[in-house]
Amino acid sequence: MTPIRSVLSVALSLLLSVSATAAAAPAKPIAGTQPNILFILTDDQGYGDISAHGNPILKTPSMDRLRAEGVRFTDFHVSPTCSPTRSALFTGRHEFKNGITHTILERERMTLAATTLPQVLKSAGYTTGIFGKWHLGDEAEYQPNRRGFDEVYIHGGGGIGQIYPGSCGDAPGNTYFNPTLLHNGKFEKTSGYCTDLFYAQATQWIDAQRRAKKPFFAYIPSNTPHGPYTARPEDRALYEGKGLEPATENFFGMIHNIDQNISRLLAKLDEWGIAQNTLVIFMNDNGGTAGVKVFNADMRGAKGTAWLGGTRASSFWRWPGTLSPADCGVLAAHIDFFPTIAAIAGAKIPTAVAQSQIEGRSLVPVLQDPAAKLPDRYQFTHQGRWPKLGDPNEAKFKVAAVRNTRWAMVSENGGRTPNWQLFDLSVDYSQKNDVIAQHPAVVKELSAAFDQWWSECLPLMVNEKAMGPAINPFQEIYYRQFGGSPTSADLAKMDPKGALTFGVPQAGKKKK
Repeated sequence: MTPIRSVLSVALSLLLSVSATAAAAPAKPIAGTQPNILFILTDDQGYGDISAHGNPILKTPSMDRLRAEGVRFTDFHVSPTCSPTRSALFTGRHEFKNGITHTILERERMTLAATTLPQVLKSAGYTTGIFGKWHLGDEAEYQPNRRGFDEVYIHGGGGIGQIYPGSCGDAPGNTYFNPTLLHNGKFEKTSGYCTDLFYAQATQWIDAQRRAKKPFFAYIPSNTPHGPYTARPEDRALYEGKGLEPATENFFGMIHNIDQNISRLLAKLDEWGIAQNTLVIFMNDNGGTAGVKVFNADMRGAKGTAWLGGTRASSFWRWPGTLSPADCGVLAAHIDFFPTIAAIAGAKIPTAVAQSQIEGRSLVPVLQDPAAKLPDRYQFTHQGRWPKLGDPNEAKFKVAAVRNTRWAMVSENGGRTPNWQLFDLSVDYSQKNDVIAQHPAVVKELSAAFDQWWSECLPLMVNEKAMGPAINPFQEIYYRQFGGSPTSADLAKMDPKGALTFGVPQAGKKKK
């Protein structure tokens, strides 16, 4: 070997050695570092309703940026509908064990016995704010200001303008434009589009916290792109003439508006010099709706189903300079959010809560090393939605699923007895081929796990016999502040059977 080649060989060996050492070096520890935390949650935007996931029409550059710059969970799951997901995020356990088995009928109220993530964060010195949709109980004791939030800027019920029997409903006459919003216990009549208002208020509040040098937890759960599909005209116009249905034009326009608001907020983090110390998390709360007809990432099912298309969610964790961008394929879920955020924030979960409430696990190990492995686990999905005052056991196997990393077993049409189908997700993530006949041992294992889970849930379904007030609490607050009383139009929206009457025909009635 010539001297020059020898020198080059040694240099190359040293370079490879240094590179190998750098690659093997442990990631920067993140537990207890107390970053600011910005949590963005969209309503009814599916996994496929993001351009980076392959949507052929929708453009979401800011969401794509969060995905590209963060750790992205590729097998992250939430509940089939909104209130259940929100309760699991903030308690670290399955929604049924929080008393939430629906999105209305008092079955959307998160048990008062639960300790919430914001409460734990406050014990670690965080200040907390919510800007948008709560949907975990509208009565005073269930409101976010009683569940750990310092700053509250929200609408009522499950959506702006929605009114249902009992406790769940928004201020009367609300629409996506110029809504009346509850701000720290008092209504404010606004001017503007709902999503713009929530982001503007959150931005102002974040600015105040960073000026005060307080670590913050800012939660922006927009009510959009949930129906009614009402976008700003200029946002909808971007998707006209592309062969879409009017609902999808509006749906995509609403997502565009969210994306633009995210862009402005990220720019502010940079301008204020706090981006490096702010963990930004983006998720959606259940499977898609209007956008599914365009693209659903080759998944089966949508919102309200137990198929993967009803539960798979985007989950992007961006923390510049701390988290390295990468895919993480570990099976993760909404119940992991609480223990993960608490660990990062250095917030001590009370021992009793950790032992009796938290079912999720901290994702800190895989955030630091996305290639790391975690033990396999079971995940349970159930639509809920049995009749008011009905027996949950009558719907035990109706729109339900149990899975681990490889296998998913789904009962779409069962009642007291199951109608299981089995899918091997390692080769069939689209859930097209039922292989239940070939794997009796897997069926036995997953069935036993589901039965055990159901038996644990039943005594904790505390809202099943609850009866709500005659008038929605938000209406009461509204009329107490501004005068007046519920109109016949308001009362007409309150279907005594609890059917979803907002934008959906009631059973036995034709939509006009």
